[in-house]
Amino acid sequence: MSSTPVPIIKLKDSDSVGEFVGQKIATAIKQAGSNRLVLGFPSGRTPRSTIKALAQIAHKEMLDFSQVHILLMDDYVWQEPEGKFKNVSLSEHFSCRKFAHEELVTLINAGLEKPRQINLANLHAPDAEDPMAYENLIDSLGGIDIFILASGSSDGHVAFNGPGAARQSLTSVMGLAEKTRNDNLLTFPDFKSIEEVPRFGVSVGISTIADKSRLAIMILTSKEKREAFQIISSARKYDPNWPATVVAECREGMIVVDELVG
Repeated sequence: MSSTPVPIIKLKDSDSVGEFVGQKIATAIKQAGSNRLVLGFPSGRTPRSTIKALAQIAHKEMLDFSQVHILLMDDYVWQEPEGKFKNVSLSEHFSCRKFAHEELVTLINAGLEKPRQINLANLHAPDAEDPMAYENLIDSLGGIDIFILASGSSDGHVAFNGPGAARQSLTSVMGLAEKTRNDNLLTFPDFKSIEEVPRFGVSVGISTIADKSRLAIMILTSKEKREAFQIISSARKYDPNWPATVVAECREGMIVVDELVG
């Protein structure tokens, strides 16, 4: 837990934020060389400028992603009639795994020779049928080198951890707060109404983020994230009322924002 403010990087716009964070990741990949590098990654609107910038850097500098493991934060799940939970299909427009395949892996791999591409076996997501297996995987990989974070604009959710999430929580299936579900109407615009948004998700926990990451980068862009920025930037410890304040308790954290936010 930090008693000092989390460093804040203020940049012109979303593209500038993406370029800054993309370069951070690219530098880490180059420094890792032939060694493994583990990235924690969200889906949705927030990381898009970072993915775009990272792909451009990768193609220009011919980065080697073959030893990069990408850990998705979460995914939606359905509750089956007998009560069991199961990840939504990759064919669903709101599948976080689908997002990673189509918008992250495809974009980065497009300009790289096959030996340098992201190996699909190194793209991981939590499984609703065995959530704790994700914690075991993270431990076996030696933790998460860089965790890219985003905050819900209306309730401060991080991954699918909504208000009230316990500091010690680990990967699990959790009910989604109504505000979180409403935020995801914007994240996945093909939803026609709140009734189409699943009520459950499988997600890394607060402890997973805080205790298993070496560097956490909270990205906040656009006017809708102003309240989130004010709350997160003033936090000195984790506040369960706004779970994205977890960045204050990470080993090393930073907040990167554009002019519309800060």
